[in-house]
Amino acid sequence: MSKKLKVCKNGHEFYKSSDCPTCPKCEELKKPKDGFLASLVAPARRALENEGVITLEKLANFSEKEILKLHGMGKSSIPKLKDALKEKGLMFKNK
Repeated sequence: MSKKLKVCKNGHEFYKSSDCPTCPKCEELKKPKDGFLASLVAPARRALENEGVITLEKLANFSEKEILKLHGMGKSSIPKLKDALKEKGLMFKNK
């Protein structure tokens, strides 16, 4: 599949082989500099943000299974999330 030149609403030019409209330059600008969301890859971070999970307290309202069901969330993100929760004395809710 060949990559196509795309232009985002902010004028950034980028190449993608899929129909995904996400601009990598805009994503990099939106990436948090610190906090638990900063440790995640963009798809996992977007998955949480789309659910309104922007704090560890909100994350603790979900079970591990519920988080894994989110589009963009992978198993490799779970240990990072568990560590962040543990540092704050929190944990995923039990089903």
